[in-house]
Parts: sequence; structure tokens; C-alpha cells
Amino acid sequence: MDIFFPYAAKKRFEFQGAQRSFIYYTTAATALKALQSREIWMRLTGVMNDHSEVQHGLSGLSTALSPSSSACQQLADSLNGCFQGLYQEVRNQFEQWVPSIFSDTFITCISEHYREDRDYGKLSMWRAYGGNAGVAFVLRPNIFFSETQALAAYTVPVLYANPEVIQATLLEIAQNILNNTAYVQHIGRDGARDAVFHALRFIAICTKHPAFKEEQEWRIVSSPSLQQSNYVKQYQEVIGEIPQPVLKIELKDQPDEGLIGLQLEDFIEEILIGPCEYPSIVARSIFHELLQGGFRSLATRIRSTGIPLRLSQR
Repeated sequence: MDIFFPYAAKKRFEFQGAQRSFIYYTTAATALKALQSREIWMRLTGVMNDHSEVQHGLSGLSTALSPSSSACQQLADSLNGCFQGLYQEVRNQFEQWVPSIFSDTFITCISEHYREDRDYGKLSMWRAYGGNAGVAFVLRPNIFFSETQALAAYTVPVLYANPEVIQATLLEIAQNILNNTAYVQHIGRDGARDAVFHALRFIAICTKHPAFKEEQEWRIVSSPSLQQSNYVKQYQEVIGEIPQPVLKIELKDQPDEGLIGLQLEDFIEEILIGPCEYPSIVARSIFHELLQGGFRSLATRIRSTGIPLRLSQR
């Protein structure tokens, strides 16, 4: 992590040290459907609300990897210093994968939940994702940092960056490789190639314009063509009148695979009712669904934020 994914390592250390949670903002309709199905849905990057978000990362990475870039030159030198010709192998692997960034990369987006936001959440996020009846799941974070690869899905912090910051990130990776040449050689040519490939892949998928920084987003990323899971299935669904493939993760523990903490009652810490015309009715429906699911301590699981719904949202 420290060598090949320095930004993710720093964010994870900061997140866990601050004892934060994750939060998923959505509409009441989507929230109820998730509780009823006991599933998380992952959608293709190509049908995101704004797929230019992914294009931003890909474009910035392309600039940072141009032959005239100092980041490109230093990354090439550090990799080739470990294994001759390794940099070109990494570039070839990454360039072959690029078309899959929109056709075979599924994501779910969550945000960091700060202590100072625990009463109300973030108003900007309610407005962006809650519609006229907002609900948010506050999620316990342990499962997101589990070492298991049973789901073939990885939790990655979003890098809010322009091309200069992406270049600085690649320079840091290059320097880390140079400083740890013996370790990189120890993991072998294939291990080093795959590690750098995934570092580039996650930069491309999980980089957004700096203006979105207040979202403090992390992304759960899965690409079935690279790695498949017995516990994540692909289905065809109609969303917003558009037929499309989705990946579905069943909210169920798989102890034999080291996958623990995904059961719905362990996974959800709290449910917030956001700006909504009928907050008590929404809370009642969610309460009923949780009761049917065998949840305990329901009185402390559902909480209305009391945020009024603006007339323009009605």
C-alpha cells in the first residue's frame, strides 16, 4: 500500500485514526429497495450521473504519462531499474484495459461521515442525491478495509486533483519504487507489473475535479473481466428507463472467506431521514422493513434530521 498506493494508504490511516463512518446518500425509494433486497448495486461508470468524472481522471493520467512528462520518465526509470522493460509492459497492459473503463468497470459511491456532520449530514449531498425524499445509510467501515478478496471489489478514496497533482502522485510512486527496489524485486516481475497497473487503474477511475472535494467520496470498484467473485452476480436491470447491467452484492457474511460484517444489521450503523415532505411516513416504512428483517435496537437506528424540504424540491 505505502509503495504503490500512497494516497490511499494516507487516506485510510487518516480515516481510521479519526474514527469516521461512511455514509451513502440516496432517495427513500432506493433505500427501501436496498433493505428489501438485502443487496448493494454497483453500476457501470458509463451510466453514472456524470461520466465525465471518470474522463477527468483518464485525461489527467494521460497528460501525466506523456513521454515529455517528468513523472513518466521517473516511473519508467524506477520500474526498469527493477526489471528491464517493465515500464512498457505496464503501459501496454493499462492501454489494453482503457476501453473497459466504461464498459466493464462497476462502482458504488460512498462518502466520509464526519463527527461534526452526524446530526444532519451534508446539505449539499442531500440536494445532490436525496431528491424530494432523502435517506442516508451510515455504514460501519470495518468491512470496507477487510483483507478478503472474496468480493473482488475494492474500496478506493477519490483523489481530487488536476493533472499536476496526478503527476505528483506518479512521481511519489516512482520514488517509492526507487527507495524500495529490493522489495519490488522480491515480489517479482508479475507482482510489480500488476501493482503499478492497478495503481494507474484506480487513478483513472477514482480522480475527480478538485471542486468536488467537499464530497469526500470513496468508490467501491469492481471489474469482472479482471477478477470475478462467487458472491457478486451480474444482472440486467432497467434504471431510469435505461436497460443496463448491474453487479449485485448480497449483504451476507461469508465467514469461510473472511468476509464478516456485511450482514445488514452489522453493516448499517444508523439510518438518517433527510429533507422530505413526509419524514414520519418514510421513517415508518423503513422501521417496518427493519422489523421484518429482525433488526434490534430500532429506536436508535432511525433518526430524522428535521431538515426542511425547500419548495423548489417538492
